[in-house]
Amino acid sequence: MIASLAMYDFGAAMAANDRLWALIRDALRDRGLKAPDALTRGETAYWDAWQSPDLLLSQTCGYPFRARLHDRVTYIATPDYGVEGCPPGHYCSVFVARADDPRSRLAAFDNAPFAYNEDLSQSGWAAPQTHAAGLGLRLPPALQTGGHRLSARAVAEGRADIAALDAVTWMLMQADDPALTARLKPLARTAPTPGLPYITAHGTDPEPLFAAISQAITALAPADRATLHLKGLTRIPLQAYLAVPNPPAPAQFAHSA
Repeated sequence: MIASLAMYDFGAAMAANDRLWALIRDALRDRGLKAPDALTRGETAYWDAWQSPDLLLSQTCGYPFRARLHDRVTYIATPDYGVEGCPPGHYCSVFVARADDPRSRLAAFDNAPFAYNEDLSQSGWAAPQTHAAGLGLRLPPALQTGGHRLSARAVAEGRADIAALDAVTWMLMQADDPALTARLKPLARTAPTPGLPYITAHGTDPEPLFAAISQAITALAPADRATLHLKGLTRIPLQAYLAVPNPPAPAQFAHSA
């Protein structure tokens, strides 16, 4: 069986996630369900886990969920991270630029080189491109980095002018790597969209998992909840995920003007 919580799992969050998983695991075992001793980490914690028939619990991004996974997995619930300006269970992207960049408004970054993490990232690609297009702006993809923190570093080092980061990742980064975040400044935020859902394998009953996760969040030490910014658990209708628009892929960007 596979359990992974890899989407917000770096720095101090790793130990907090281990303790959260231990509580979830024990709550599942108390209900007579099998659960792995430890979380899966590394490359196999993402697509390999999400598509595995052995998946017990993972967290995926909203874009892969609506584009490829929603009819191949079972939705459990969505954690609430208390993101400022967002309804429970929702989040947004934070546009960042170098702290010493004289431009202070997003509009001034029209046609500026844009760093993004992944083609199928809601917060790193889809949300910022949809937001920019709605304002009549273009953010041409200049660099694919492979991760939000790598996008932040690319901007800080001058390899791109602007990036959009998951708001929860941005909060975690401010605690984990203040030297890096001090080199950046937030410019704007996108509109809220449904947050990163917890999923299990297709055909699995989500109710025991929902109950175990809810119990674990309540039992988690306040310090760990604060580290993870974890406020609770909510359920968001599938249609709310599917209704989020998909922008052109980076490879199609030049033809989308």
